[in-house]
Amino acid sequence: VQLQASGGGLVQAGRSLRLSCGASGRTFGDYHMGWFRQAPGKEREFVSAISRSGATTFADSVKGRFTISRDNDKNTVYLQMNSLKPEDTAVYYCAAEYGSFFPPRDARKYDYWGQGTKVTVSS
Repeated sequence: VQLQASGGGLVQAGRSLRLSCGASGRTFGDYHMGWFRQAPGKEREFVSAISRSGATTFADSVKGRFTISRDNDKNTVYLQMNSLKPEDTAVYYCAAEYGSFFPPRDARKYDYWGQGTKVTVSS
């Protein structure tokens, strides 16, 4: 699976961004999809994931502000980010996982990764 993330940019605190991740190469609907982020000097952390059937999970830090969705017809997963905060600044990565019952939060369990898209939130 090849993943291509897009939609990042510079935004003021309190505003919104929508990230997209397009997939090609395999049957998109067979994969759980996740979003992770990595801030400068920090480890990559889980943000959100959506299962093959559409069940979702979120990190506590983004719960209530971010939503995740997928369009299997378009082979795309989205991360809608609202009420952005400066601490959301990071490079955001999408990832695909095949085989687990539910999307894992452990980045090491994901099989394919996109190249990342940078999000900068100014205060």
